[in-house]
Amino acid sequence: MLVSDAIRTKRAVRKFQDTPLPNDVVRAILNAGRRSQSSKNNQAWQFIAVHDKATLKALSQCGEWAGHIAGAALCVAILTPEPTEKFQTMFDAGQAAAFMQLAAWELGIGSCPASIYEPEKAREILSFPPEWHLRIALSFGIPLDEEKLSTPPKKGGRRALEEVVHWDKW
Repeated sequence: MLVSDAIRTKRAVRKFQDTPLPNDVVRAILNAGRRSQSSKNNQAWQFIAVHDKATLKALSQCGEWAGHIAGAALCVAILTPEPTEKFQTMFDAGQAAAFMQLAAWELGIGSCPASIYEPEKAREILSFPPEWHLRIALSFGIPLDEEKLSTPPKKGGRRALEEVVHWDKW
């Protein structure tokens, strides 16, 4: 799959089959995040890959719209240093998230990001050290509706390029 095709066809998938992901697929997704760009190449992230169903359910309760994590085959928690200390921190985490989601899409795996609004509750669940912070997690799995993988983009689903691009000046 071409990157441009993955970008054009990628959909948020929130409902997954109750099927584990093969280890090579999980490693490919995680490697995509590891290979993403970061400010000054500092790679200021850690990933926690979660398969355990009880942990997935508990994490799904750390964000108002994170329910899709409960039904996922895999959740990747993207940990960063304190996100308010350096503005690039969340941008870098977002790039890692995007790379993982596009790699998953190419492999036929759906995904969806979740904002973690209760980070201390998530810390208790995942037992990560105090110098790391969790604000975003990704759910991954085989889409319950596999047609999502081949459904063409909705017409009018995105604003036209001319509506969002300003040339040279506003």
